[in-house]
Amino acid sequence: MAATKKSVTKETGQEKASGAGSPPDFTREQELRALRDMLLIRRFEEKAGQLYGMGAIGGFCHLYIGQEAIVVGMQMALKQGDQVITGYRDHGHMLACGMEANGVMAELTGRQGGYSKGKGGSMHMFSKEKNFFGGHGIVGAQVSLGTGLAFANRYRGNDFVSLAYFGDGASNQGQVYESFNMAELWKLPVIYIIENNRYAMGTSVSRASAQTDFSKRGISFNIPGEQIDGMDVRAVKAAGDRAVAWCRAGKGPFILVMQTYRYRGHSMSDPAKYRTREEVDKVRHDQDPIEQVRNRLLAAKVSEQELKAIDAEVREIVNASADFAQNDPEPDASELYTDIYR
Repeated sequence: MAATKKSVTKETGQEKASGAGSPPDFTREQELRALRDMLLIRRFEEKAGQLYGMGAIGGFCHLYIGQEAIVVGMQMALKQGDQVITGYRDHGHMLACGMEANGVMAELTGRQGGYSKGKGGSMHMFSKEKNFFGGHGIVGAQVSLGTGLAFANRYRGNDFVSLAYFGDGASNQGQVYESFNMAELWKLPVIYIIENNRYAMGTSVSRASAQTDFSKRGISFNIPGEQIDGMDVRAVKAAGDRAVAWCRAGKGPFILVMQTYRYRGHSMSDPAKYRTREEVDKVRHDQDPIEQVRNRLLAAKVSEQELKAIDAEVREIVNASADFAQNDPEPDASELYTDIYR
């Protein structure tokens, strides 16, 4: 694996990936796909935030704004049959996996047309058809479950890969290391993707983790790791290709650390007073994953009108999902007694 250069950010004291040279260029088609998929997530999350503020969405709601390049880039490295599992910041993962905006938004508003029939809410949606095995509300719980998905793949003798996403806060959970140990012992095809958005629930990495380079977390288990610029969809896709090839070759697990940044607070109820507005604005101005792709497309002579048309299409999908989610019937009371494991 190519070495990844690192520098230390002034704001948090954590190491930041700069990459070993520039990532491979995308084709025009790849850039357009990445732009469209990231815009869908961004506009969807913006609309979800609006509906939450209106009271149409209740309970917990964790937005993915700023982190879109990670799931979009990783999905570009997968094939049909590969599996995805994540924590509670999960709407972006669902959309990247191909789940319909209507079903995701309807679940957020607790309607019968939602992916969990209105009973799961923001953190608990699944789609077996799209190989998305859920958002999970318990911090770190998805890591052991994702390892189990990889065990099933190895047991069945297929070459599918499981992607287990979790954050910098969950990285300190004990079950994460139990999963690492088992995955390496049995050479399970699982990629552990740490979405390091710097602040976990509200404490900076430098104050919460003795080792802030999470790519080293697998050293004692002999699991290789890379630290990636998670704001550049090209770098994510290239790292995903390397890790997927490693797993498909039967070499066991791999750790990818995506250095990223969420623009909103931990959840909709978080005022994010642990960081400055200037810090957030600087990241948005200098590193925004969508603007990076947009600027490259403009430099490649793609017209402003074509880019606006993509945004308009995405907005139409998202607005339609909001209308559906507010007008779809609520689940019948009898649904309280269905889908119960006994």
